[in-house]
Amino acid sequence: MKADVTVIGAGIIGVQTAVQLAERGLKVVLVDPGPSGGQQAASYGNAAWLSSHSVTPPSAPGVWKQVPKWLRDPLGPLSLRPAYLPRVLPWLLRYLAAGSTEAKLRQIAADLRTLLADAPRLHAEVAARAGVPGLIDAESGLMHVYRSRAAYEAEALGWRIRRDLGIECQEIEGDALALRQPDLSRDYRFGVFVPEAGQCLDPGAYCAALLAHAVTMRARHLAARATGFRAEGGKLAGVLTSQGEIACPAAVIASGAHSAPLAKQAGDRLPLESERGYHVTVEGGSNLPGPTTSVMVSDRKVVVSRLATGVRCAGQVEIAGTDAAPDWRRAEIMRTHLGALFPGLDVSEAQVWMGHRPSMPDGKPVIAPAGGISGVVHCFGHGHVGLVSSARSGRLAAQLVTGEAPEIDLAPFAATRFR
Repeated sequence: MKADVTVIGAGIIGVQTAVQLAERGLKVVLVDPGPSGGQQAASYGNAAWLSSHSVTPPSAPGVWKQVPKWLRDPLGPLSLRPAYLPRVLPWLLRYLAAGSTEAKLRQIAADLRTLLADAPRLHAEVAARAGVPGLIDAESGLMHVYRSRAAYEAEALGWRIRRDLGIECQEIEGDALALRQPDLSRDYRFGVFVPEAGQCLDPGAYCAALLAHAVTMRARHLAARATGFRAEGGKLAGVLTSQGEIACPAAVIASGAHSAPLAKQAGDRLPLESERGYHVTVEGGSNLPGPTTSVMVSDRKVVVSRLATGVRCAGQVEIAGTDAAPDWRRAEIMRTHLGALFPGLDVSEAQVWMGHRPSMPDGKPVIAPAGGISGVVHCFGHGHVGLVSSARSGRLAAQLVTGEAPEIDLAPFAATRFR
């Protein structure tokens, strides 16, 4: 089999990349053993936010002080399997160090803002070209809610950084919040609305539609697992898969939490880790009780979104690697949170799911040429901003493949920053 470009991974990053390459007239083979948007993929189960304001990483000054409390709390947002600690400890230390000062936090935020700015508009444009404009709401806005103004002020640094980057943040308090979110528990009395943000109404269907759009051009999906590369004179000659070799001069590694072994073969040892996340979804129509605008609930560290398929509560971080079986007690925690937040919603039959956020310790992806094989491009490690950043990330990966000037400075996303 021959191709101009092989894209490894059919998640949201991979399919956005494939669309960009196919629209440039290139013959693309997208390699993934599973279907695009299938339940095996992180792109299926995310919180569906197009949160162009998600510029601050989870790590922040002083967050290390909260980690022991989170780990002791059975309903807490973080869990760590003890047997995995020796393996993940270097990553965790880098993670805590990345946001340990305000200056570091501001630099990461400035870098991520270049990747996320105008994201809802970019998604709306590609969804329209793919024939599914109804899957993207670029004008919904998103809301963060708190129990009180004091709870909001405890996170004031992150909001100051956003405002300093030009992000509009509207404060809503008391009865005004109840009017905006009539089904939300009255325990929450303060909110921040971010009008520039948007939402995807069905992430799995969106992935599948983008792949179908690419296939109408010069792309095909090969149900196989990429296993390595063949190089000649330091240049890529082919991608090796479980179904044979794809002869090609260019490839993009976009296989999410499973990207590190391929990146290592291409010359870069990168600190990629899975931040395992869970969700519960109550299936049904628009008459279900739930949020009018999707909400991030600060104290519970969950997002509740109204999708085309129902109401989803997503969140949690479990550190256990990519091979350990799901701990479905974490999903039951999500069910508990959803029922408490929206008391009128029957959560007894909610569907559960677990997936892998591919995360770098500094909260920024790697979007860069590989260091060891010319023609290979990295595009993975997007962590908590995979969906929102995917439209621009796909454009950037395509620009690197074709030799175009990248539309933003890619130095902050270089693979070499970890050497």
